Amino acid sequence: MTSLTTFYLSGIIGKEVFDADGEAIGRIKDLLVSTVPSSKNDPDQQLVTGIKLKIRRKTGYYSFKPFRISKARDMLNVTCTGLIELTRDEVDNGLLLVENILDKQIVDLNGRKLVRVNDVRLATLPSGTYSIAVDIGIEGLLRRIGLTGPIKRLLSLFRIKIPTRYILWEDVQAIDFSNMNIKLSKSYARLQTLHPSDLADILEELGKESSTSVFSALDEEKAADVLEELETDAQIHIVESLPVDKVADVFEKMPADEVADIIEELEDDKAELLLREMEAESSQEVRELLEYEDDLVGSIMTTDYLSFNSTKTVEEVLNELRQKKPEAAELYNMFVTEKEDKLIGSFNLRDLVVAEPDKTLADIMKSEPVYLYDEQKTSAIAEIVSKYNLLAVPVIDQNEQLQGMVVVDDVVEDLISERRTKKRRN
Repeated sequence: MTSLTTFYLSGIIGKEVFDADGEAIGRIKDLLVSTVPSSKNDPDQQLVTGIKLKIRRKTGYYSFKPFRISKARDMLNVTCTGLIELTRDEVDNGLLLVENILDKQIVDLNGRKLVRVNDVRLATLPSGTYSIAVDIGIEGLLRRIGLTGPIKRLLSLFRIKIPTRYILWEDVQAIDFSNMNIKLSKSYARLQTLHPSDLADILEELGKESSTSVFSALDEEKAADVLEELETDAQIHIVESLPVDKVADVFEKMPADEVADIIEELEDDKAELLLREMEAESSQEVRELLEYEDDLVGSIMTTDYLSFNSTKTVEEVLNELRQKKPEAAELYNMFVTEKEDKLIGSFNLRDLVVAEPDKTLADIMKSEPVYLYDEQKTSAIAEIVSKYNLLAVPVIDQNEQLQGMVVVDDVVEDLISERRTKKRRN
């Protein structure tokens, strides 16, 4: 029969450890869990490998192998057959639960939000002791202050149960490692699975040091998506906290209009450094957008758009789209241009899908597209969008050359941002 003892971190911290003769050795200050990756779902990654013990006035780190935990009448007993001191490397390759997990913020991947760890649940098996879950519920808090029993008895009179909330250890994504080094950056990998807007919300809730650390661990594509979703203050903090080359790499993955919005908020010297670090083509696009006044259409247009020659067939365009894999917004409206990028027509994804493969764009395009001028006032956008029910409007210059497009998403974001700014001022 398998022997299983479950207990909580709060119940073992401060406990005395006894030797085989019943003599007190010291008091438990913390438990060390392995973080060295070996294979997927490897239980050794949650194995308790060490213990922080205070012996008289000295505190040391020891191997957990000689320690035994037993429970009798809900009382925990800890015994040790001999102390084996851990090396510095063994300590560095572990995670101290009290120091780095208890009372810290973690990401609840299922809830897509930050939660606080109130306790850690562990289990002792014949093969060792393992961390199995973190307690993020009210019961964990009550247990810490010794009120679980009285509160439960009181609530039972009204047939009310204290809700329990756990996150399995394998789903725990600790992010407040302010005193840990870069070796733990691999633990951020699962954050990549969250939607950029969810990640942005999480970063905005974190302290400045932690938010920068988490952002740095994201790949460039994900980082670009997340940076777009952040509030302006958070964007500026991230940009000013990271090396110029790192920020420039992320900027190159973003739409030029989004980058221009951030650049405008920076000091001139910092802005120029970033623009010089970026690739020439990307940098030039941003510089051109920065030349427009804030109340002009050109200031909020995106230069990421799709344009084709009128002789292209539907099949050829679809094949190009499969190769390019454009962002969703680029498919809201696509354009037909002739010599020197002069706009002569527009079409959307539906036009492509319902058309015969051998039809040319000249056959399916709207030959008199609705457009905006780059030097027009932004106040003209709302009327055009609502009148023609468009998701994206092409933007041309005085020579009818296509310069970009205004996407409804960006217009809505600007309106929301303006309202937030007004509320703060009021």
